[in-house]
Amino acid sequence: MANVLRIAVVDPNDGTRESLKAALLGLDTVWLEAECSRYEFFADVVEQTSPDIGLVAMDSDSEKAIELVREISGRWPDCTLLVSSSSTDGRLILDSMRAGAKEFLTEPLKQEELAAALKRVNRQNSGEKQTSQECRVIAVAGATGGVGSSSIAVNLACALCEVPDNSVVLIDLDVALGDADVFLDTIPEYTLADVAQNVERLDLTLLKKSLTKHSSGVHLLPRPVQLEDASVITPDSLQRVIGLLQTSFTHIILDTSKGFTALDMQAIQMSDDVLMITQLDLPCLRNVVRLMMTFDNNAALRDKVKIIVNRAGQDSAQISLKKAQETIGRDIFWQIPNDYRVMVEVRNNGVPLLQHAPKAGITNSIKQLGDALCGIEIEAPEAEGKSRRWLNLWPAK
Repeated sequence: MANVLRIAVVDPNDGTRESLKAALLGLDTVWLEAECSRYEFFADVVEQTSPDIGLVAMDSDSEKAIELVREISGRWPDCTLLVSSSSTDGRLILDSMRAGAKEFLTEPLKQEELAAALKRVNRQNSGEKQTSQECRVIAVAGATGGVGSSSIAVNLACALCEVPDNSVVLIDLDVALGDADVFLDTIPEYTLADVAQNVERLDLTLLKKSLTKHSSGVHLLPRPVQLEDASVITPDSLQRVIGLLQTSFTHIILDTSKGFTALDMQAIQMSDDVLMITQLDLPCLRNVVRLMMTFDNNAALRDKVKIIVNRAGQDSAQISLKKAQETIGRDIFWQIPNDYRVMVEVRNNGVPLLQHAPKAGITNSIKQLGDALCGIEIEAPEAEGKSRRWLNLWPAK
């Protein structure tokens, strides 16, 4: 039973508790250690049985259930907590996660969803890396227009989707001129404006139905179709959308506009990483300096920003990497090589780099950027003299 997870369940509703037990007994990866019909007694059950997992059904009294989750996560941190509810209200999901729940399951529970959640918990408890367990929010911003920030956002999302355990959603925040849907050659049924207009009654189920799934696995929430619809998207509604998506996806890519509007700044505030895309020319670097003067006033923002040089090696007239770093006063996190021909082809055909040119240097560079952002160690390449391939595929030191 070394690989079997011991689980304790609390559900005051006899009917749903029996259904939950039936689902658990159908899995060979868990052992039902204990069951409880009262929230008030479950802490004692956990103390006496020391289960690997505690599953709290919330529908009988969500406030008591959340307090119970908070108590158990504080007193017995080694017990991984899952919660279940027939409600997909965003506030309930966020409150339960903040209280200490690691997974939110929607009732009626499907056995495959329960098995997937338990598999993630098992991987976590066995000591494997958990980089894909928590949602990572990545904002991609351009130092000016035309630096390729949207192409990087789209192809980074596709690269992250290559990892089997990842689930990725891409939000196009250039509400006037965004073109993420063009890059993926999709005609979405719903847009960010549709979601924002229904934010008061928005739940996880409705939000997921509003996303368009691309063949690469990326889920897309595009910019509005009509320019006038952009006004319904507010920082508050965006915050709610991102908060809901964080409970269901491992990565959220936010393709911001070049205006650094209130909407963009909300996205940047909520992000774990901010990729500042620039080129090695004076206008771009001066804009980076200006932007960093603002970001440096906020320690939380300053530490998020990673400078990404796009189209490295474009021509001999480019400012040197050393001079660029001196100008902006911080290190370059990554360089992406110039490949104009391939990028024009993928843009005009609406096909991601991974599908159109999977072995190209630019494709490998973006894949490795995704690995670096996820904390995956990248093996250094063998020395190749002054090979441009070596220079363009690896992060700047």
